[in-house]
Amino acid sequence: MGYSQAEKAESHQRIVDVAARRFRELGLEGVSVADIMKEAGLTVGGFYKHFAARDELVVEALAAACQEMDRSVLTSQPTLKKSIQAYLSEEHRDEIDSGCPLSALVNDAARSSDDVREVYTQRLERSLKLLESQIPEGTKGNRRAKAILIYSAYIGALGLSRAVPDPKLSRQILSSVAAELISLFPVKKPESATA
Repeated sequence: MGYSQAEKAESHQRIVDVAARRFRELGLEGVSVADIMKEAGLTVGGFYKHFAARDELVVEALAAACQEMDRSVLTSQPTLKKSIQAYLSEEHRDEIDSGCPLSALVNDAARSSDDVREVYTQRLERSLKLLESQIPEGTKGNRRAKAILIYSAYIGALGLSRAVPDPKLSRQILSSVAAELISLFPVKKPESATA
C-alpha cells in the first residue's frame, strides 16, 4: 500500500469513527456529512472519495459501532445479572456516543434502508445469542423468548432513562427494570454435599 493509499485509509477510518459516535449521540438525521467531515478534519468535497452516498457511510458507521460492542463492557460480563447491571447502568445511559448503537438508534434504524436494518439485525442477533447463553441452566421456558424480553426491556428502559430530565426518575427507571429482570432469573444455590 502506497503512502497516499495509507493516508486515504486513515482518513476513511477517521470519518467512520466520527460518524459512529455522532450518529449514536445525535441520531442518523441529527448530524450532517459536513459536520462529520469537519470533525474528521477533512473537507466536505472529499466525502465522495470515500463513499458513494451518505447511506454507505451510515451502514459502515453502524457496523463499526456494532463491532465496538464486541469489545465493550456490555458484552464481556460473566453472568446474566452482571450483563443486566452493566447495560442498565447510569454510565451506559450517559455515554450514548460510545454505548450500544441498538438502543441509541432503534427508531432511526426502523426508518432506514434495508442495508442499515440488516447491520442492526446482525448486532441484535449476536446480542440475543449472548443473553441466551447467560440465562441460568434450569430456567423454564424458551430461552430465545426470554432473551428477546430482556433486550426489549433494555432498549425501553435505556431510552426512557435518557428521555426524562429528572435524574431521580432516570435512575429509578434503570434500577427498577434491572431489579425486575434479575428477579426473573434467580440463581440457584448449589446443594450442599452430605457425608
